[in-house]
Amino acid sequence: MFIDDVKNRRSVRTFDGKGVSNEVIDDLKEYAGSIVNPYNIPVEFVFLKKDEHGLSSPVLSGEKEYIAAKVKKGANADVAYGYSFEELLMYAVSKGLGTVWIGGTLSRDKFEKAINLKDDEIMPCMSPIGYAADKMGVKEVLMRKGVKADSRYNFSELFFADSFDTPLTEDKAEELGIKTALEAVRLAPSAVNKQPWRVVVTENGAHFYEKKDKGYDNGTYDLQKVDLGIALYHFENQCREDGKKLAFKQADPGIATPEKTEYIASYVW
Repeated sequence: MFIDDVKNRRSVRTFDGKGVSNEVIDDLKEYAGSIVNPYNIPVEFVFLKKDEHGLSSPVLSGEKEYIAAKVKKGANADVAYGYSFEELLMYAVSKGLGTVWIGGTLSRDKFEKAINLKDDEIMPCMSPIGYAADKMGVKEVLMRKGVKADSRYNFSELFFADSFDTPLTEDKAEELGIKTALEAVRLAPSAVNKQPWRVVVTENGAHFYEKKDKGYDNGTYDLQKVDLGIALYHFENQCREDGKKLAFKQADPGIATPEKTEYIASYVW
């Protein structure tokens, strides 16, 4: 069950040092080739070996391989990136692998060189891939504590009914058949655990918004839009598993928004 993988997943930063077999990597590569996002923007995945390219991250230990991804610059590129990359990482999680989104703490120049990043492309993030060590390292424990990694906003703080003035009740979400899908959104990973997604639910749709924080948009891409892509994937995939048919749309419903809140996309039924 997708929701079970979402609930059980945690960001892994301490790996067992044994690496991943070629068979597992080949399976991930094959799956990566099948991924499409609602924007129909191609996202290219690149599998990298740490030692071969001299790659590292100060917040990781014991990792041997990484997955990086690149996409052409353009409208919605960062959202599409988040959607597609999260699909691959959740597939890896379903196979018992450890992953973590890394956007800032990496040897970025080396990673961009290793994936042959072009001037018209972006690489917002990467993830190590491997098996979690039996025990978390001290750095990992401290990082998780610092970002309150195991806590999330309450349902009523993220999801709203018809306008941003009225929190959505879990009973209403259940009635609409999207309670589990919204819970999958609530539990999704995000940069520094900021959880920038907000969703206004109407009788026939769920409208996703980005609540912006300072320091995540570098003018080329916005890490919180990557987070919104993650949220869109979680919602759509859980709805699909629950048998709820959706249509993806980019059509601002004209709902009044709080300050620093931007419409991203909608799912309608």
